[in-house]
Amino acid sequence: MELSQYARQIEPLALYPEAGQGSLMALCYTSLGLAGEAGEVANQIKKIVRDDAGDITPERLEKLAAELGDVAWYLVRLCAELGLDPDRVLADNVAKLNARQRRGTLGGDGDQR
Repeated sequence: MELSQYARQIEPLALYPEAGQGSLMALCYTSLGLAGEAGEVANQIKKIVRDDAGDITPERLEKLAAELGDVAWYLVRLCAELGLDPDRVLADNVAKLNARQRRGTLGGDGDQR
């Protein structure tokens, strides 16, 4: 499924303050939600280390998949609030990474490598 298709399917499910308005409230909601869900992914990874002896159990994998789906929801909704096409955001990211690879700057620090 392409993200733009996903975006259309989840649009009716965007039930948060000022959804679809691109307002500061909607931006705050979606960006904080994205950060929170990314934290949930990290928390599941932590539990692999702490509770699962470094093994990714089927149950943990299922939880990770669910949390990654939530990350995707917030990412796509944040794109919508900003008026960005999520497919274009990803395509631009691939182009940026390919350019870094050509320049030999995939590793290192800073956004302008």
